[in-house]
Amino acid sequence: MAIIQINQQRARLYESLRTAHLERAHQLAPAAIIFRRRRYDFDADLTHGLELVEAGPLKAAIVLARSRVRALEVNEPLLLSSLPATAVVLLMLGLRRLFGGQRVMVVSYAIANSDPFKERLHLTWKSSVRNIIERKLAVLVWKRLDRVAFGTQTALETYYELLPASEHLEKVLIPALPSACSCQHQENRETNRVIYLGDFSARKGFPLVLAAWPAVLHTNPSARLTIIGKGALVQDALSSAAADSSIEVVVDPPRQEIHRQLRRAQVLVLPSQSTPIWREQVGLPIVEGLAHGCSIVTTTETGLASWLARQHHSVLPSECSSDALAKAIEHQLEVAAPARDITATLPEQDGRLAADVWLFEADTRARAK
Repeated sequence: MAIIQINQQRARLYESLRTAHLERAHQLAPAAIIFRRRRYDFDADLTHGLELVEAGPLKAAIVLARSRVRALEVNEPLLLSSLPATAVVLLMLGLRRLFGGQRVMVVSYAIANSDPFKERLHLTWKSSVRNIIERKLAVLVWKRLDRVAFGTQTALETYYELLPASEHLEKVLIPALPSACSCQHQENRETNRVIYLGDFSARKGFPLVLAAWPAVLHTNPSARLTIIGKGALVQDALSSAAADSSIEVVVDPPRQEIHRQLRRAQVLVLPSQSTPIWREQVGLPIVEGLAHGCSIVTTTETGLASWLARQHHSVLPSECSSDALAKAIEHQLEVAAPARDITATLPEQDGRLAADVWLFEADTRARAK
């Protein structure tokens, strides 16, 4: 196995890598990114200028143990699929320190807002043993962290409930809210346009959007729906557009087109539905919609639900009917809140970027000395 030598003294260990991570990496302080797999929305054009290593758990551990890394971001402890790789890396870094290596500061960004141990079905002795192991690994990673930044209040409460207190661990809550997108000066708002952005899947509420649309159109005949993304239900999207001229579908467009469509829309709808093994943590489409001044229609599944409700967006129960969803969309179209009013509620600095600054603050100070 050929082992790659990374050059950076700061690294990020990710289970999976997606376009949002790549975009953010260009805005953050330089760091090597070590990841196990690429997500469906991985844009290779954004990799230029980044130090990336695609590696399984053992290779990742060896690469980091041989490196000069002094600060490491790992996936949050309640992301169960990432625990084996994180544990192997932390073990290897611990062994390195026993032989005189420098201690590595370990940090994490947490947005998990549900109990992953309770959600998983334990029907066999193997699944029960796996559950016990994952709980122990989650605690091990949690106790090794030096700093953790929570992206939502719900995530903070979830971690306090599921994992033991850690006296040395520094914590902070920085809401996962975006700042206004820099492209907002190119205003092109259509007050009757609704956008669905993301995965064409049941868990994101896509069938519910299609079911609600005829009622929206009945109340507001000038309403238009733009569907953007890709996924298992892409044929449903295309069939709906073929049968209804008020619907347009854009499959897997480049980022510039997504920004253009978001500037164009008045309302972004993402009625996420929980499943036995999944719950919406934040919802990247919600974040992108807010950054472009869109009103949001969503469900209580997102960790931003309370904030969105306080800011007069529409937040529905996860089990809402298509009629209830239609009424919420109609309401936000009727209100027609100006984009500038929505972006005025956002922080000056993107919440995830602010969290990153805080997470690596101690390392930044050490470098400056």
